[in-house]
Amino acid sequence: MLKENISLTQLAAVIFNFQIGSTIVIGLGLKAKEDAWIVLLIALGLGVIITYFFIFMTSLAPGKNLFEMFEYCFKRPIAIGLSLVYAIYFFYYSCRIIRDFGELISSTVLPITPIEVSTIMLVLVMGYILYMGLEVLARTAEIFTPYAFIFIILLFIFLYAGNNIDFSNIRPILKEGFKPLWSSIFPYEIVRPYGQLLILTLILSNVSNAKYSKKIIIYSVLISSLLLLVTSLMIILSLGHDIALRSNFPLLSAARLVSISNFLQRIDAIVVFSMMLGTLVKSCIYIYGGLKALEYIFNQTFRYFSMPMACVVGVFTTLIARNYSDHMNEGLQSNPFLLHLPLQFGLPTLMVFIMLIKQWQKSGSKKKMNKDSSEHGS
Repeated sequence: MLKENISLTQLAAVIFNFQIGSTIVIGLGLKAKEDAWIVLLIALGLGVIITYFFIFMTSLAPGKNLFEMFEYCFKRPIAIGLSLVYAIYFFYYSCRIIRDFGELISSTVLPITPIEVSTIMLVLVMGYILYMGLEVLARTAEIFTPYAFIFIILLFIFLYAGNNIDFSNIRPILKEGFKPLWSSIFPYEIVRPYGQLLILTLILSNVSNAKYSKKIIIYSVLISSLLLLVTSLMIILSLGHDIALRSNFPLLSAARLVSISNFLQRIDAIVVFSMMLGTLVKSCIYIYGGLKALEYIFNQTFRYFSMPMACVVGVFTTLIARNYSDHMNEGLQSNPFLLHLPLQFGLPTLMVFIMLIKQWQKSGSKKKMNKDSSEHGS
């Protein structure tokens, strides 16, 4: 298979947008109300540990992606079954991410346009990008990431300049102590977005300068997590936790508050652009993960499957839930326990344990061979 290479800056852009993704559409930690920012700070600390875990996992099998690690740990027949499970998981979750953006577009920007139209248009673009390969996706993220970053910072500045920031909205701090925060952190604020970094096991083998990739990943996770923290804090400060919890798209609701001298208003477009870029990159990476699974199973380049699977994802995006409420309930209540925890943490932890045992056995056999050779030499 033709190996693709991405640079360190492209890796940083991909991780940044992957972290932001659809997360910025619906907000993080808002269930903690005034203490949402504390929840995100704690989740950030746990997220760095999780990131190090996935980096360590890839270091145990250098040059191998997730599906090749399956074969290394369990042999090919079992690896094919596990790869199929993860392919379905990756395709399903890409449907969920695209559905988030489709609901945003159909309910706010293009209310008359059916959600199927905006979804199909988006997945056709994704299918073309994926057909062109990971390098094209990485370049796309690299070009547009600075604009998305600047737009979000500008939104905070505009809200502050328009006197829409009220610091009393984050008081009292820790009214009920730390105990209630745990229910907000576990499992949802851990599996999203940090557990999703399992996808690193599919792209790290494509980094051209792998020596510095570890630092780039950590810095990218920190910057994107801090931006998410600022975003959630901005939502609470401007809307208050009651309105933020009732809003389907709290960041967009906050953006609509901007009005400076009756001149600078209706900046919804820049928020939608930031959301669209994150959605595009994150869902593309998930589809890419599913395509790489099919590549491993059928020994055919993933490009053969890119457009057909993009169309399948587009169809199922509109079928996975009857409405937005059903879509959110499924994502918040059942998926973290039934899908994310077992597939993001359960199986990878078992694989790390198996790979450590294999390394220990190899080092033990090497020591024994060296000892035997030295005895024969004497």
